[in-house]
Amino acid sequence: MKYTMKHNPFSIVKLFEEEVANYTDAPYAVAVDSCTNALFLCCKYFKVEEVYIPKKTYLSVPQSIIHAGGKVSLEDRDWSGMYDLKPYPIYDSALRFTSNMYVPNSMMCLSFHYKKHLPIGKGGMILTDDIKAAEWFKRARYEGRSEKSYKEDTINELGWNMYMTPMEAAMGLSLMQNINLTNSDIIEEDGYRDLSEFVNLF
Repeated sequence: MKYTMKHNPFSIVKLFEEEVANYTDAPYAVAVDSCTNALFLCCKYFKVEEVYIPKKTYLSVPQSIIHAGGKVSLEDRDWSGMYDLKPYPIYDSALRFTSNMYVPNSMMCLSFHYKKHLPIGKGGMILTDDIKAAEWFKRARYEGRSEKSYKEDTINELGWNMYMTPMEAAMGLSLMQNINLTNSDIIEEDGYRDLSEFVNLF
């Protein structure tokens, strides 16, 4: 006979989401497996068309836009910590993690890569004040499933395998105990490459 657990391991993911939301002053936070996929889901949610981003940023950003069905236009734009994916209220906030950072009426994508402020190894999160978007992100990250037993769920839409594991969330929640209230933006060592070098990809 199979053991029936008293606690759902994924409850730790919810606790981590609540802690990050509280820290950043965001009404809702949805954990995913990377900032790249956080950006992808935001782009899918808005059904992006042409998106303007700095030409010096991480390579996965334009790839996320393209995989979501959008077109990338590169700009000469200086930025620190985060920038918006114009004209959409989506922010790549991979290099920023500090208290009260949430920008109202936006989707802010965080990174918990091992080089970031909360280095759990891999992981990301979407901050939002839109409950409908938050609910969609939760289903979309987990093959269209809601937060209930697979055998009890009704699947009405397609999704992706982009959820955060309980082990990653537990690490993140543990690290939040010692996070500073104020953190400086991370500076990419030697800067990012100019994405116009890869114009054949975009």
